[in-house]
Amino acid sequence: MNLKSLKVFCDIVVRRSFSKAAEDNGISQSGASQVVGQLEQRLGVQLLDRSSRPLVPTREGQIYFDGCRRLLDRYAALEDEVRTLHDEVAGRVRVAAIYSVGLHHMSLAVREFTALHPRANVRLEYLHPDRVLESVESGQADLGLVSYPRGTRTLDAEPWREEPFVLACAPGHALAGLERVRLEDLDRRAMVGFDPDLVIRHELDKALAGRGVEPDVVMEFDNIETIKRAVEIDSGVALLPAPTVGSEVAAGRLCAVPLEVDPPLHRPLGIVRVRGKPLPPTAARFLEFLRGQPGLEPAAPPATAVEPAARRGRPPRARRSAPAPA
Repeated sequence: MNLKSLKVFCDIVVRRSFSKAAEDNGISQSGASQVVGQLEQRLGVQLLDRSSRPLVPTREGQIYFDGCRRLLDRYAALEDEVRTLHDEVAGRVRVAAIYSVGLHHMSLAVREFTALHPRANVRLEYLHPDRVLESVESGQADLGLVSYPRGTRTLDAEPWREEPFVLACAPGHALAGLERVRLEDLDRRAMVGFDPDLVIRHELDKALAGRGVEPDVVMEFDNIETIKRAVEIDSGVALLPAPTVGSEVAAGRLCAVPLEVDPPLHRPLGIVRVRGKPLPPTAARFLEFLRGQPGLEPAAPPATAVEPAARRGRPPRARRSAPAPA
């Protein structure tokens, strides 16, 4: 039995779907189904419970999956070890990142790393924060990039960098022309916030409540990109990490006003990986590369004022309407 078949089977178990695993491996859905059928015929047992949705492995299938994952990981590590003889970096790195980290940090990091090591293959995938952790735990990703990193029984988490929060507002907003803004200035102001289920929302609420500030949260989203769109049309202000608004500030669609707060308010970013499991050589090199990058992002510069968007009154509350996580 070839390793490709074992990988297809493992991807079906992880993705809980024939179609998604088939797409990952560049084969048809029927091809993926045939792979599992051939394995089951060879072993004389049923590996997947096809009556449940999403798919789940049987007891025999779970044992087979665990063994196949170890075998595939060892083979990938062996290939990387051979490729990296004589200090040449040539191998695969799988990175899962929340959307805002991937878009604003990792894309550049991947370009720089592959420019230094042309034979390295870095695969970057954007996921919801919970899915980032699941991807690392299941072995789909070597490294995960998340905000507010916390270690678990199975995952190690290390600090990577910190991003200062700024007040993001439309260019025509009353606070846009200030050199700095206090958290107290946000009391009872219309604000576009993060979804209450996210850690970033909990931390911002704690910082505001600590100063007796109660903003009027008029909209809630689970991602930064949609929050920025709402702020652009002057639905309210938002507290956002400075690097995430850089392009909008440069284009004049948003203003980023530094915060006057002590201690400073930052969003911590971190790197997660499986506890006690050595990284493949190329993934270890990529981790060292990330550790060597600057740790603190500067605040975005003020934007040149542009024609303000028409004020649309108080919008209805919106919940979890966009696909990318904060």
